[in-house]
Amino acid sequence: MQSDRNSRLANIVVDLIRSNMARMPKRVLVVGCGSGREAAELARALDADVTGIDIQTRFDPAAARVAKLQYGDATALDFPDRKFDLVYSYHALEHIPDYRRALREIRRVLADDGCYFIGTPNRHRLIGYVGSQSSLLNKLRWNATDWAARLRGRFRNEFGAHAGFSRNELQSELSGAIGPAKNVTLTYYVSLYSRKATYVRLLDRLKLSSLVFPAIYFIGAKYGSRAVGHRHG
Repeated sequence: MQSDRNSRLANIVVDLIRSNMARMPKRVLVVGCGSGREAAELARALDADVTGIDIQTRFDPAAARVAKLQYGDATALDFPDRKFDLVYSYHALEHIPDYRRALREIRRVLADDGCYFIGTPNRHRLIGYVGSQSSLLNKLRWNATDWAARLRGRFRNEFGAHAGFSRNELQSELSGAIGPAKNVTLTYYVSLYSRKATYVRLLDRLKLSSLVFPAIYFIGAKYGSRAVGHRHG
């Protein structure tokens, strides 16, 4: 079941890349790859050379046969400048205390025509962990912890909360550190919940998406690059 979910998410990301990047990436870095399963799914879906890094190294053996998985510090990436066509980071940035340094490192290792795809929890969400494969009891506990932090005025990453960023915060951070960031959150959720796409779009039209969508996603390019735009051909 988890493998199917990773595959579906990877295919959604690939569709977003195909729609927004001038060319498909062949060299990909996944920052905060966890078990490595998602990196492996991206390697398959993109038919690309994918490297995944994480500060923990409990990598899935099967994933390690598909993607190159290794220890790595997001704030000090052990790669040369302009190494990758795409840097992908999914729900990792909020766990990095010096995330601005990590963003600068992402920019450094991106090719001049490279792109990034970054997603984090939505700090303004009312309910989180909707797509988690964990138990309902864990989801209730985690949401209760989040709301307790909100009530204390400590629902911020720097206070140890799994808060993430608001849409404007993340867009500003990405645009300032790497290059122009395009919000693809709505497209992501329309694809994820395709059978309920009408309701997803309605929430957005009613300006409720910032409260309902549990996460936010952006795709962008380095300053000076024309890599992001509608792909032709």
